[in-house]
Amino acid sequence: MIKRSLSLAALLAFSVSVAQANEFEPALRDFADNQVRGWLSDPAVIQAIKSQNGETSSLSEDQIITLDKQWRAETGASSRPMIDGVLGNALSGYLQQRKDGSEGLVTEIFVMDAKGLNVGQSDVTSDYWQGDEAKWKETFLAGPSSVHISDVEMDESTQTFQSQVSLPVVDPANGQVIGAVTVGVNVEMLD
Repeated sequence: MIKRSLSLAALLAFSVSVAQANEFEPALRDFADNQVRGWLSDPAVIQAIKSQNGETSSLSEDQIITLDKQWRAETGASSRPMIDGVLGNALSGYLQQRKDGSEGLVTEIFVMDAKGLNVGQSDVTSDYWQGDEAKWKETFLAGPSSVHISDVEMDESTQTFQSQVSLPVVDPANGQVIGAVTVGVNVEMLD
């Protein structure tokens, strides 16, 4: 019982310190600049986003909301054609390899198009449209060198403290922002 109380007390102390500020921000920025940006230059990432941008560029917000509702409904369903289509694409396979190669540092990765819609992902996200969230708005709309770092939160699915690092995806051919990426990072594993 004493051991459990100490663990709970340590966890609460950690949670309080995390709530005050993201003390991991320098390490997360370093990870974004020295790891994630390199992943994003892979031709498979660029081509997947450009291809989807061609398909989704004319979607209205109402159409996007309809797609997002379909995705959300599929997260709890036994039949998930939309989700399975994204999880089964080549980009999602590439992202899964990056996650697996991180030895637990990366908890999730998902790439978004110019509308904020998922293009590929290592794990199922709760929604399909990220375009109404800071992770997309503060990267895609903010320019090629922007970085968005979320607060540290307990991720219930992985039981880890994580922060999400988001970056724009830039087409190396012309320097234009074409999409964005969000990487969940287990902050307890940062150096």
